[in-house]
Amino acid sequence: MTTPIAVLTGATSGLGELAAIELARRGFALVLIARSSARAEATRARIDSAAPGTVVDLVAADLADLDQVRRAGADIAARHPRIDVLINNAGLHAFSARTTPAGLPEMVTVNYLAPWVLTEALRATLIAAAPARIVTVASEASRRHGTLDLPADLTDTSSFTARESSLRYGRTKLLDIMFSNELARRLAGTGVTANALDPGFNVTGLGREVRFAGAIERVLKALRVGDPRRGTAGIVRLATDPALAGRTGGYYSAKTGKALTAVAPAGDATAERELGKHTAELVGSPDAG
Repeated sequence: MTTPIAVLTGATSGLGELAAIELARRGFALVLIARSSARAEATRARIDSAAPGTVVDLVAADLADLDQVRRAGADIAARHPRIDVLINNAGLHAFSARTTPAGLPEMVTVNYLAPWVLTEALRATLIAAAPARIVTVASEASRRHGTLDLPADLTDTSSFTARESSLRYGRTKLLDIMFSNELARRLAGTGVTANALDPGFNVTGLGREVRFAGAIERVLKALRVGDPRRGTAGIVRLATDPALAGRTGGYYSAKTGKALTAVAPAGDATAERELGKHTAELVGSPDAG
């Protein structure tokens, strides 16, 4: 049988790395998109230790630079004529406003626009491998998003405080859920499913921009709070569970495995379609319908 291939972002640490290791144990070849070559090589070594002989293709790209994301997608499509699973896992919670090389808000770019661009670049390859799956890691933080204002929020680079950052982060995760829902509609009938996931609270990679984050993480681990294996299991389940074959347009809890009802306007087909159009206009990609 052909070795299944999974593409992952955010796999050099945290849930993404744990998910990559588990997929390797299940016989997947892996394509990992990473900004740091040193961290990517370290992850490759950990994967080889856990699942010797796993084929790991490392692709360099900074998800804050959409031109790099496009190039990465094109390179992957050229090197891999089939992709069975795409996992949009990478995420950023920034505690102050930063802009990308294109002048866009960094957190929106990394958490939402980059998955949109990468998925678009790999769409044809996923369809060619059908049945295939797309998993987008969202969050219940989406329920605390303040007020969604489209298309303005996609380009809002105004300053915010660390306290206000939670609303900005939650907004990007709401966009992820809406993106996944619209993607499921656009891919209907192709054999490619699209689902989103709330991984729950996990201490892995906790608050990289918060002082003393490492010490806090060690304490929480000692108290068995935020076990990352639960979030990892949720990602791998959506990527591999035969019971979910053909299910699409869902938003699931890693903790319970059950479907969640996302906060509005997620679930509003008109709003999700409009988000797709605004995004396509912003990033210069075709608005495939």
